[in-house]
Amino acid sequence: MSEIKTVGIVGSGTMGTGIAIVVARAGLKTIVLDARQEALDHARGQAASFLAKSVARGKLTPGQDDAIMAQWKGTTQAEDLAECDLIIEAVFEDLQVKHNLFSRLDKVCPPHTIFASNTSTISITEIAGGSGRGDRVVGMHFCLPAQLMKLVEMSPGLNTSDETFSKAWAFCEVLGQKPVKTRDTPGFILNYFLIPWHNDVINMVDQGVAEPADIDLAVKTALGYPLGPLELLDMVGMDTQKLLAEAMHGLTNEPRAACPPLVKRMIGAGKLGRKTGAGFHVYDSNKIFGG
Repeated sequence: MSEIKTVGIVGSGTMGTGIAIVVARAGLKTIVLDARQEALDHARGQAASFLAKSVARGKLTPGQDDAIMAQWKGTTQAEDLAECDLIIEAVFEDLQVKHNLFSRLDKVCPPHTIFASNTSTISITEIAGGSGRGDRVVGMHFCLPAQLMKLVEMSPGLNTSDETFSKAWAFCEVLGQKPVKTRDTPGFILNYFLIPWHNDVINMVDQGVAEPADIDLAVKTALGYPLGPLELLDMVGMDTQKLLAEAMHGLTNEPRAACPPLVKRMIGAGKLGRKTGAGFHVYDSNKIFGG
């Protein structure tokens, strides 16, 4: 049984909201931190809407959605995370941003608090180096959308203690997720393949090889994927894809990891994906989890 009872989530974007749903759904006290109250309110609304749909589809019983949301608290104050046993950051893929965050939280949180990063590209060891508690930092990369996908890539840094990793692993299992252990290498397992592949697909669109809808249909029909690559990219967001690609390319110098020009043009046009209502596809709403 996990010793972790209260969990902090930093960042209330698509990934942070999904992780918070997973944690609250497991019956744990969930404190979501974001600098903007507007973002927190939006995330709470998105989560409540998703859970209400889960009730409608028979995945939850009536009233369970309200009970789950009762575990959820939003805050703009880092000091409110002082009671957390574990904190998962889901902020920008920028090493300095993560260093600044964990350095601040190190002064707020008690010694037993574990810091986890949802990074998909940046070294856990490097992130831990700016945390003030390198032995209590671990990588926990959830898959998008976190509240539907079970896989979590668990990555220890060079200084991560065995005790920290074991506690984080047990916590992951309490959530109902399926952890896999990876080395602390760029992209871990999934994004090592996914970032270059997504860039290939984006370049295919830019070259006019096929329309986004046809590419997605081909991949879903022939490969059995639940989402097409361009549908997933619209969920990730072009702004996030740019950060991922630039981080991966900077670490590996892999040409296929370089950010495609089309991504930058789409960002300039405000076509970020679901969050703006249009990306490779057009959406009737900006609900990050569909609908």
